[in-house]
Amino acid sequence: MPLAMVVGAVLCRPLAHVEAACANMLTPLLIASMLFLTFCRIDLRDMRLRWVHLIMLAVQIVGGVVVFVALRPWLGEVVAEGAMMCVLAPIAMAAVVIGGMLGAKVAPMVSYSLVCNIVTAVVVPPILHAFGNGSCTFVEIISRVAPTLIAPFVVAQALRYTLPKVAKWFADHSSYSFYLWLFSLVLVMGRTTAFIIDTPADISVEVELALVALVLCLAQFRLGRYIGERSGDRVAGAQSVGQKNTILAIWLTLNFLNPIASIAPTAYIVWQNFVNSYQIYRKNLS
Repeated sequence: MPLAMVVGAVLCRPLAHVEAACANMLTPLLIASMLFLTFCRIDLRDMRLRWVHLIMLAVQIVGGVVVFVALRPWLGEVVAEGAMMCVLAPIAMAAVVIGGMLGAKVAPMVSYSLVCNIVTAVVVPPILHAFGNGSCTFVEIISRVAPTLIAPFVVAQALRYTLPKVAKWFADHSSYSFYLWLFSLVLVMGRTTAFIIDTPADISVEVELALVALVLCLAQFRLGRYIGERSGDRVAGAQSVGQKNTILAIWLTLNFLNPIASIAPTAYIVWQNFVNSYQIYRKNLS
């Protein structure tokens, strides 16, 4: 994963051209394919909401607002907005895949992922109305989430009931989802690096945004692990709270807040993937 990030950063310009030639659909397609392979392993009967999911939602939503209010007087509105989006962003699409690789129970994570992204689409518009330009809507957010999260889930479950042998074949080869994630990580890092290079901002503000993102990333993974320990699955807790849908967070920040603040969720991409790399490394050693 670190090598994938380095390759993406070095080849940022060619990768940006590739993404543009594909109408920016290549990364969403890779993520949807990756999730489809994982969702083919999920039985609907194993999916259920738990009390811990409500706690995680509270950490995400209340925590995002608290971070904004706490940091604005000290670091300014731009840094506070970036920090808020690092917390307010929902669980990442790939968290289920990484969580499965680390030994987490996948079905509860899928349940939380679906609910978390839908709740985010409902709750975030009023928050951005209060702190941003006020034009964000539920439809705009859900339209970004549905193709890469909800659609693969529906297709996978339909395949399980109509063509179970085909679904089992995909489920048996779900380990390939990691390699799809690596490829998508190369593309995301390419876009991220190009964005940071092209964004006109004061270097001190950029550093503050990156450092705040680092602190929040480590804090959320640790808090998620603590919550997970209380519910019997610390890996699922860590991934559910710490691994964020930064692509959605960047889009929301660019469109509805100060665009410079998007450097924070952009940097969060780097930090959370270093954390994931370290966790997978430790898992392979054990």
